[in-house]
Amino acid sequence: MNIASIDIGTNTILLLVSNINTIDGKIKPLVNMYRMPRIGKGLTPGGPISSDRIKAMMDVMDEYSSIIKSQNCSLVIAKATSAMRLASNSKDIISRVHDKYGIDISVISGQEEARLSFLGATSAVEAEKYVVIDVGGGSTEIIYGSRENILFSKSFLGGVVSFTEKHLRHDPPLKEETMELERAIEERFLELKDKFPKGFSVVAVAGTPTSLSCVRQGLQHYDEDKVENSVLTLGDINQMAEDFSKVPSKKILELYPEIMKGREDVIYSGTLILKNILKLLPAEGLIVSGRGIRYGALIDFMKNL
Repeated sequence: MNIASIDIGTNTILLLVSNINTIDGKIKPLVNMYRMPRIGKGLTPGGPISSDRIKAMMDVMDEYSSIIKSQNCSLVIAKATSAMRLASNSKDIISRVHDKYGIDISVISGQEEARLSFLGATSAVEAEKYVVIDVGGGSTEIIYGSRENILFSKSFLGGVVSFTEKHLRHDPPLKEETMELERAIEERFLELKDKFPKGFSVVAVAGTPTSLSCVRQGLQHYDEDKVENSVLTLGDINQMAEDFSKVPSKKILELYPEIMKGREDVIYSGTLILKNILKLLPAEGLIVSGRGIRYGALIDFMKNL
């Protein structure tokens, strides 16, 4: 049977349509796409998602709904994260989506977001112990453990959109703004310093690491075969952070029009988040994965069949 899995984030809404073999549990991706309506733009905790961002979200849902119908999906799993957790009008948006498309959105907790990210990210990477980093638009999840047992899991408030909006006021950023942002990131994640025993593999999931992998490999178009399980060293990330700091976001978009569309103004913050978390752990690099919540939700569904 075909199942659709939707991940509604602060910056991005992702769709995965897969054929599920209910006998052996294998997942065969049929459609994998993302759009960037940035529903969390300007959002403050307890405030509303703005009407123009709701329209942008509904435009994406309209497109996805057509694809889901064309793929004859038996089930749609839709998970919403940080922005919908914070917004005062989440229930109204959920009702609108249900009434128009018959899709039921579940707003999940930070802990559940972390668990599903871990399930997805570790599904294609072999290791004894993992540290999974899921850099979102409004929150960042850190999970440590094995496939059998999660030993640490936390959703930290702060992601590429919220850190950018709070700390970067110029484009490109002033040196003092970068210093301010790096201090804020280090303070937010300070409890991770030397927290986990050595011997773990770091897996970074979501749009920031996948975009950085494309840049590192010189790709102009996203190629899952080349990006999935690729490696970024701390040196790679440092160099890209240095490069991004010197140019305006429109130049980043010019250089990588497909990869950076909708992400060009927040990729610098995302790069600094990854850089500073690696330094705190510490780790010399990371494995890149695009298999986040939407994959985790499918795997979780299969486990409960």
